[in-house]
Amino acid sequence: MRLLTVLMLSVLAWLQYDFWLGKNGMMDYLQVKDNVEIQQQANAELVQRNQQMYVEIYDLHRGVEAVEERARNELGMVKPGETFFRIVGDK
Repeated sequence: MRLLTVLMLSVLAWLQYDFWLGKNGMMDYLQVKDNVEIQQQANAELVQRNQQMYVEIYDLHRGVEAVEERARNELGMVKPGETFFRIVGDK
């Protein structure tokens, strides 16, 4: 009877070790769970960035104002007959 108790406790200890620290155990699960949360957050940020790009592309396809605004801001273009003023600060 004593041998059976020791054997059962040994099996229980081995199962607990395997559950917590073994391959695909609880520690691996928690680590993978954290990695999944980080990746989901990164994916959400990328989805938001993509949505902004789609809106910008749609705006560029649909309207002349968006193309004109982009040309003015990024390329410094000025319409014929306009005067461009640049205000420069102290620094």
